[in-house]
Amino acid sequence: MSDFLDFRSVASNRHEGKKHIIIVGAGIIGVCTAYYLVKHPKFDPEKMHISLVESKRVAGGASGKAGGLLALWAFPQQLVPLSFELHQQLADMYDGESEWDYRRLTTVSLEGDISHIQSDNEDDELSQTDLGSSSERADSTESSNTLSSETSSLSGPKPKKSSEARKTLNSRKLPEDLNWINETLVSQCSSLGGKDTTAQVQPYRFTNFILKKAVEDSKGALELILGKVSKITYLMETGMATGIQYEPTSVKVTQTEGHVEQLSLKGDQIVLSVGPWTSKILPDCPISGLRAHSITITPYKNQTMSPYAIFTEFKTGPNTYTSPEVYARKDEVFVCGEGDSAVDVPETTDDVEVVKSKCDDLFKQVGKISPALRKGRILKRQACYLPVLDVPSSSGPLIGETNVENLFLCSGHSCWGINNAPGSGKVMSELLLEGRAKSANISSLDPSLYFDASVLVSDDESDDGHFDSD
Repeated sequence: MSDFLDFRSVASNRHEGKKHIIIVGAGIIGVCTAYYLVKHPKFDPEKMHISLVESKRVAGGASGKAGGLLALWAFPQQLVPLSFELHQQLADMYDGESEWDYRRLTTVSLEGDISHIQSDNEDDELSQTDLGSSSERADSTESSNTLSSETSSLSGPKPKKSSEARKTLNSRKLPEDLNWINETLVSQCSSLGGKDTTAQVQPYRFTNFILKKAVEDSKGALELILGKVSKITYLMETGMATGIQYEPTSVKVTQTEGHVEQLSLKGDQIVLSVGPWTSKILPDCPISGLRAHSITITPYKNQTMSPYAIFTEFKTGPNTYTSPEVYARKDEVFVCGEGDSAVDVPETTDDVEVVKSKCDDLFKQVGKISPALRKGRILKRQACYLPVLDVPSSSGPLIGETNVENLFLCSGHSCWGINNAPGSGKVMSELLLEGRAKSANISSLDPSLYFDASVLVSDDESDDGHFDSD
């Protein structure tokens, strides 16, 4: 966990006698929800308490391993304008440029042919990337179905080709400052967005910083609990949600106590923001996970890379193509590939399998189009799961109260979770403290439109701790 955060395994009971809001999941969605709750005018630390429950670590999944692209052409449009503006407000308020590398940038789409290119000394270069320090190798292994008909990667779909969104810059020529791409391989370069419509953040740093501010500003009313939630508890007579059951997961507890018993925590409102892990708690929820691999690269001789987000489609053979997405950050380059559903979502973010060959393939692919990256060094090999809403009529997310009273959902953001996190957190704070969303019209994102969250069990199942009874 982050060194500035004090996580508990057992609740302190400071919530007793107060309105108690339980947020499950300390990814970027849960963290932004906690932040905007604390900042809401109606939040009273003397009368309210927030418990943020996380199984392993802050931003341990896609919230720490995504590309961090922000775009006004993202989806859904109910949230995007609000969230894009909030990202800018947060950056202005807390010096986001220094704290989490917020900056506006240019986004382009490149098409070309690399089928005739062989990577120079490919094997030697790849072996050199493996000779980094033991800490680098450890970091690389720490390390979210289809997203929609348009996308299968970490960042999401490009805007559809149109005269407005994809104006061809030049059939052969790259922008003058995009000097780290081999121009001779590019057949077409199209604009997807300028600095007025696209930006980026370093998502891991953003999430941790915003949580730090929420803790500081809560005046002791935000408590962080390290535990894996297994069940929602309900009142048998009404079916109303009353809290959670969880298993403490801190190393200290698991090492000293061996088998760890389930603990209960009562709450007045429960928010699930666990992304692709939602269906492990609500089995009927139509949210699944799509695994995506990515790498970060230090460019050759620490070359400064001009600020571009690049979508690609390069021919690799007679009928084959590769489409890595490349995001230049201030001190590294992030590269992600297409998603796969070969492995089911594991129990926790720490259990996500990273396939080294997929990461090395990404390095080879981008090395063919960028000399600075070909001669660079891999910093991290990682994988995460994106929360995908398996509903043909909607691309997600699901935000709002379910058909179970006091049980709320804020999940299924697909590839745009980083983009839409501040907006999601803002409207969730309004729902929880005012009873309705004021900042955006999210009626079409209502979870009750897409699945039934109520729990139906037989009499012989009612004594397993799934229900509370007076």
